[in-house]
Amino acid sequence: MTFQESIKVCFAKYADFTGRATRSEYWWFILFIVIASLATSMISSILSGLFSLGTLLPSVAAATRRLHDTGRSGWWQLVVLVPIIGLVVILVFLSQEGKSDNQLPG
Repeated sequence: MTFQESIKVCFAKYADFTGRATRSEYWWFILFIVIASLATSMISSILSGLFSLGTLLPSVAAATRRLHDTGRSGWWQLVVLVPIIGLVVILVFLSQEGKSDNQLPG
């Protein structure tokens, strides 16, 4: 999936927590958010805050779909609340290869 396709798909599935997201879809979207956040923060802190607020839900939805692709529940995102180790664990989970349909839990 290309950079532009992943942005279109993630915004089209703005609040869709079902299905799957490939590694490339997820990471291209995260790259877009980082670049756009940096750009908007150089313009205005208010604009940066609005952009961050506007992309919060699609990034959580994309991460949930990415975790589904690795055979995990989207609730695993809450592991980030555990200091330091939680961030490492979620990054490992989000970076793993996706599983085929027959490997997903019930």
